[in-house]
Amino acid sequence: MTMNILLLNWRDPWHPGGGGAEIVTYEHAKAWVNKGHTVTWVTGGYWEQKKKEETIEGVHFLRFGGSLTIHLIVPLFVLVEGKNYDVIVDEVHGIPFFAPLFTRTPVVAFIHEVADEIWDYMYRFPISIVGKALERWAFRWYRHCLIWTDAPSTVDDLVAWGMGKNQCKAIPCPIVKQQIITDEPKERVPTYIFVSRVVRMKGIEEVIKAFSFIKKEQKYAELWIVGSGTSAYIDELKRMVIEYGIDGHVTFFGSVTDLEKYTYMARAHILLHASVKEGWGLVVLEAASVGTPAVVYNVSGLKDVVKHEKTGMVIQSNSPQDMAREAIKLYKDKKRYSLYQQNGIQWVSSLHWNTVTKQSISLLKNAIKKQI
Repeated sequence: MTMNILLLNWRDPWHPGGGGAEIVTYEHAKAWVNKGHTVTWVTGGYWEQKKKEETIEGVHFLRFGGSLTIHLIVPLFVLVEGKNYDVIVDEVHGIPFFAPLFTRTPVVAFIHEVADEIWDYMYRFPISIVGKALERWAFRWYRHCLIWTDAPSTVDDLVAWGMGKNQCKAIPCPIVKQQIITDEPKERVPTYIFVSRVVRMKGIEEVIKAFSFIKKEQKYAELWIVGSGTSAYIDELKRMVIEYGIDGHVTFFGSVTDLEKYTYMARAHILLHASVKEGWGLVVLEAASVGTPAVVYNVSGLKDVVKHEKTGMVIQSNSPQDMAREAIKLYKDKKRYSLYQQNGIQWVSSLHWNTVTKQSISLLKNAIKKQI
């Protein structure tokens, strides 16, 4: 059975604010096309956007409005065009598109993480309170839909919100590696790295605090921060670095190419990640693929992608002091460090796009059968 699939996402893979969610979605979409299905991706436009309508690697993109106004436009699109598709993937980023309200076509809700407390980091009061309340309320309209997510911990979050465990499916995300780094030596001094969009919810401030404790014990240690953010927030972080007395040992690399990203990760010793919440924490797998273990906070997404005491450390207390202590211990324990490197590479190698895209195709077909 071939399917005509409608994919709803506020951003596309080339959006300046896009991230791992869009990359992962695109890999699935391309695989669906390669299996003979048709895919239309409806998304918001942006200043540097490509064409309003185009087909890239078989995926047909339609761009309307912007990342926020697309939520007003999509219901009208679904109301008019929804009947022309076999299944709709309603991709949720805080607020869904409410596709089930506007069509009788089967809908699969694709949610990377339950935002919840992320609202507090991304928006000020009262928008944060309204957003959290609206997110919880919104999911009541998906109680008869299948729900697709990345991590088992997100399934637990959804069940806590009243979703049925049997209606939720966690499909892991392999890495999408453009360049393979095999011969980059580690730095001569202890080097820690943070790789992500540089926004408050990603926990960069916690990582900087942790590094300030690391620096007290490891005099020549370095922290590399890889990723882009607003100039105002970057300036705030640089002032924080000076305040903690670690300036001169913290480098902001900004936005980099894939090759540069993997090279920096390969040369660093340990990845530090203290996000409020992640859908999957793809960067942890990327670092593991080039022999760099991770020390992360115990939050949804990160605790799924790091196998505790096998490929890295999950900090139970979520404190900068404990992150620093565990990172130093891991750096010093060469035998354990080497074991985590080997386990990490094996863990990454066990995840294959061919396998997970078969799972997503099966999920979409099950949604159609369920509706029938």
